[in-house]
Amino acid sequence: MRSLVILTMVGGLVATVAIPAYAASTRMPIEDSQTLQQMSAVDAQSLVVASDASGTELARDSYSATTEDEINKKKAAEAAAARARAQAAAAAASSSVSSVPVNINLVSPGTGEVRWPILNFTKGRGIGDSGYHQGVDLLAPGGTPLYAAAAGVVRIAQEAYGGYGVAVVIDHVIAGQRVSTLYGHMTYGSRQVVAGQSVEAGQLIGLVGSTGSSTANHLHFEVRVNNGLVDPWAWLVANAG
Repeated sequence: MRSLVILTMVGGLVATVAIPAYAASTRMPIEDSQTLQQMSAVDAQSLVVASDASGTELARDSYSATTEDEINKKKAAEAAAARARAQAAAAAASSSVSSVPVNINLVSPGTGEVRWPILNFTKGRGIGDSGYHQGVDLLAPGGTPLYAAAAGVVRIAQEAYGGYGVAVVIDHVIAGQRVSTLYGHMTYGSRQVVAGQSVEAGQLIGLVGSTGSSTANHLHFEVRVNNGLVDPWAWLVANAG
């Protein structure tokens, strides 16, 4: 009798636990299940296109290059255009120099070992005038020819030689002495010689200008003998001929 009672109680407990689980498993019939797409259909967004909307055909030039080959071609075209602009600017600058009537075959007159580096000038400041001035200023219109004062070898020929602007320095040996002459403030692009070139006395080397630390067209001329600065005006008066 006691065992029967215990078995009855155990059976009741099992039924109590099993019935809710069974009910939960049978609450939603299979035919009522929904997919994710069906569940979202109610809240799905919609797009309304106006009746007058029209498509646009893309032209070849309506978009930028995107491939590496197209980008390289575009860069090459831009670089070519930049070079063309630079060449045009250089041509314009050179035309302003070439417009000066100059015969590049001219030589300074005379037969002496030393020649005048410029003709038809007005003497300006001399050595030591107006402060630390190391040469003589020989004033003349822009484009006036400039000549090598003696035969020698060009040591410096630059478009920007410090305050001298466009300048040439020539080394000579005259009467057994080492002499150097400097020609400053020439016109841009007018130099007719390069460093290392041998020149003859009276040879054309450039044109008068006002480059560097200059306020007017003139030749700034300096002379050094055995590395010592001398008065270039006195040196020219004593030796040029």
